[in-house]
Amino acid sequence: MKKIILLIVLLVVSSTAFAKKEKELPEPTYTILLTGASFASPENTWFEMGCKYLNAKPINRAIGGEAIANTANRMIDGTLYSKQEFEKLDAFVIMQVHDKDVCDTTQLKENYTDYKIPFDRSNYAAAYDYVIKRFITECYNLKFDSTSIYYKSPYGKPAVIVLCTDWQEGRNIFNPSIRKLGAKWGFPIIEFDKNIGFSNQVPHPVTKQQYSLIFNTGNTQTMNGEAYGWHPIRGNESYVQQRMASVFVNTMKRILPLR
Repeated sequence: MKKIILLIVLLVVSSTAFAKKEKELPEPTYTILLTGASFASPENTWFEMGCKYLNAKPINRAIGGEAIANTANRMIDGTLYSKQEFEKLDAFVIMQVHDKDVCDTTQLKENYTDYKIPFDRSNYAAAYDYVIKRFITECYNLKFDSTSIYYKSPYGKPAVIVLCTDWQEGRNIFNPSIRKLGAKWGFPIIEFDKNIGFSNQVPHPVTKQQYSLIFNTGNTQTMNGEAYGWHPIRGNESYVQQRMASVFVNTMKRILPLR
């Protein structure tokens, strides 16, 4: 009988201690949404590790094989974020990094509603333009939504959009064009390629090949006649994922509002 009473006491004490520990966990300070493809999907972990460090709630909607056209179409059908998620977002990070020109202005429309939908992959610049203009418009229009905390705000919800380069320098079309797009809109860029810790200008002194090849999962891509690593090794223990998390955190610290 004494053993049963002792066991019950221990269970109560353990439950109380666990509940107290759970209660003491801090609420997320920020909420960050990520869209992208295979370099950003959850199995990579750089985004989730970075958000944990920032005490931010990660909403990762990146799916391998998708492109910026898919992001636009998911905005259209309402599956990129819910109304509740949108209300709480502090930043929208885009890592759609196919090696395309995303700052070609020749076929852009004045209003996002002027584009023919749904999108296909024929014009990456147009899809980027749609996503950016629609997100900014939706943020501003919350000032007219009586159910929003931004109702009657002079600027609505601040539209914080953050763009990303590829994880390394191999994409010679995309990386320069995403920087041009960022400069055009005044958006910050998470410069993974510039801060990853190696360059494509010189080969590895031992392997005599591109540095990215020693960090990739075994699949390669050929650009300008030279082999590069394609997907970096994934998971929390991966050096590249840890490095990308650090670059992400350092950039976001300069962007997120103080709280």
